[in-house]
Amino acid sequence: MTSASTASGAFTAARTTGRLEALLAGLREDVGRGLPPDLTAHLVGERLAPHLGAPDLLTDEQRQSDPDRYRQHLLHAEHDGSFSVVALVWLPGQATSVHDHVSWCTTGVHQGRERERRYRLLPAEDGTARLVATADVVNEQGEFCGFAPPGDIHRVWNAGPSTAISLHVYGADISRLGSSVRRVYRLPADC
Repeated sequence: MTSASTASGAFTAARTTGRLEALLAGLREDVGRGLPPDLTAHLVGERLAPHLGAPDLLTDEQRQSDPDRYRQHLLHAEHDGSFSVVALVWLPGQATSVHDHVSWCTTGVHQGRERERRYRLLPAEDGTARLVATADVVNEQGEFCGFAPPGDIHRVWNAGPSTAISLHVYGADISRLGSSVRRVYRLPADC
């Protein structure tokens, strides 16, 4: 089994751990049930939660950061394209843009904490659209959340003083798509 890392979109081979292999077997079972996306995301989170924080889940390479932006490590892409597992490593202050996703997603914090701002897209009277912040969430180590489009617009960042690592499970083959992001929103957003 191989995995991949990227800071700029190129994937390179890396090894997996026994704990990750066990997690993948459980994810295959959950994803293979063919349930609705939001329910699948929740079940995947319950499967992911016991592994969060375990020191034997990731290799040292999969914990490596990038000084310029959060770093993505592709841990696994299922051969049939049904799901992918990615570790994101965030140095303090690193953030995503406001975005949504190509599929359902489950995120669990493996180390540190992440902040998340969720948005809703509203039409404006002049025919344009605008983003309205609907929630600010702090996800601590061991916590997970899941969501499915539509209604998955958010921004994530590391507001803490140390490195944060999160695991993301997507209902798509990120190795082929290159990203889980469907759209980046550059519209004015409420702060």
